[in-house]
Amino acid sequence: MTKINNVSADSHKPKLSFGRFVAYLLLTLGALIMIVPFIWMVSTSLKDQQQLFAWPPIWWPNPFVWSNYSEVFSRINFGLYGLNTMKITLAVTVVRLIICSMAGYAFARMKFPGRDILFMLTLATMMISAQITIIPNFIIMRYLHLTDTHLGVILPQVADGFSIFLMRQFFLTFPHDLEDAAKLDGCDPLMFYLRILLPSSKPILATLAVMTFQGVWNDFLWPLVMLTSPAKRTLAVGLSYLVGQYTTRWDLQMAGSVLTVLPILVLFFILQKYFVQSIKLTGLKG
Repeated sequence: MTKINNVSADSHKPKLSFGRFVAYLLLTLGALIMIVPFIWMVSTSLKDQQQLFAWPPIWWPNPFVWSNYSEVFSRINFGLYGLNTMKITLAVTVVRLIICSMAGYAFARMKFPGRDILFMLTLATMMISAQITIIPNFIIMRYLHLTDTHLGVILPQVADGFSIFLMRQFFLTFPHDLEDAAKLDGCDPLMFYLRILLPSSKPILATLAVMTFQGVWNDFLWPLVMLTSPAKRTLAVGLSYLVGQYTTRWDLQMAGSVLTVLPILVLFFILQKYFVQSIKLTGLKG
């Protein structure tokens, strides 16, 4: 009887088809390709000068040069640059979540004249390269006397078309019956947004937070244009000063890059479950 049950249980196990095997194989290869640059960055950050350009390449440094990390702090004001970057990144992330979620709610759930036209114009901004807007944004910040200030770096980034589009598409997934029931209970549009939609939107908010945090944290060009005082630099700009006129300390560059990447990795692993959940809920998976 036990053998019969085992045979029956084995017969119900899903078989790995050839197509699924190929898909798993390609995904594994893709993951390896993606992680190799990160492994090389960590490896290079622990090498001495002789191992940097050795051939064949050395993946496992011998010995480990941990002093590269401490030398980064002595070469540039890494702690101050990190605080500046965290200040700018957190401000942009929080304000963007507020503004873009409110705009997405208005486009998804409210009816007002010109709504569709405004939404199409918002989508059109996604086709404009960020580099094209640097000069107009700089001129505006100069007229507002915000050049060489962190506020001048923050303001042009507090909203973007993609974030509004992402929030709108997520809010459209909520049934209208839920909104009608809330109205019967005395909820006005603001209360429906604050008490029902936002608490149910943690996955998409976490996804948008990770994307915004990563983009602003790694941003180089806009802070380089806006900030001229050394005490106001961000990490991305500060790391560029490790590049000399005639020589470049690649070991220090990689050590600084490893330290710069760590906050993004920590944030992603903290919000990973919400990130995966948002992909399932919005149907973005392939």
